[in-house]
Amino acid sequence: MQRLTRRTVLAVAPITLALGGQLAAARPTRAAKQYGSGVADSEIKIGNTGPYSGPLSNASPLPISMAAYFKMINDQGGVNGRKITFISYDDGYSPPKTVEMTRKLVESDEVFFLAGSVGTPTNTAIWHYMNENKVPQLFPATGATKWNDPKGHPWTMGFFVSYRAEGRIYAGYILEHKPDAKVGVLYQNDDFGKDYLNGLIDGLGDKAASLVKVSYETTDPTVRKPPT
Repeated sequence: MQRLTRRTVLAVAPITLALGGQLAAARPTRAAKQYGSGVADSEIKIGNTGPYSGPLSNASPLPISMAAYFKMINDQGGVNGRKITFISYDDGYSPPKTVEMTRKLVESDEVFFLAGSVGTPTNTAIWHYMNENKVPQLFPATGATKWNDPKGHPWTMGFFVSYRAEGRIYAGYILEHKPDAKVGVLYQNDDFGKDYLNGLIDGLGDKAASLVKVSYETTDPTVRKPPT
């Protein structure tokens, strides 16, 4: 059984708050029945991709909890009388699959926006596509530093505290409580892992010179050191 954490539940709430603002902007055209993709008198379509399978399947409670939360909203009457249709596809934490599923959501399902899609490499793969097509990419479930780019990518809005900031917090704790410890870091060899690594290096300062760094790929079957 997968456990829903406080962070999982909190990740969903801003999406519902955003709906009020998005729909408020659409109200002046309501009388003329002119809505954008994914919005009708009785429906709002929200798209999502998540790792229901693959190496990050332990994060599947994020989209699962979103579906449960939106069901609750619908049971209470929806948002301004509209029911939420939440369309979430399994991308297996594979960027090429994310691109495929996202194009389906935007071009076939015609969702209003994407919300809470999981993963740094997966969201990176669709970052430019979403902004080029002016489809909101709201609250990606990733703390990568890059999402804070309102000038270059105004259609993307991050949510989590950045991984780099978390790395600096870990470093501060180490320096305060284990100043003489030998420190090693095992990090994922992509933007996700490198953000943590760089934050740790920032926070350790001079001590970072002795940091033992080992990376792994998400496709690796194990992170054990191979026999020599």
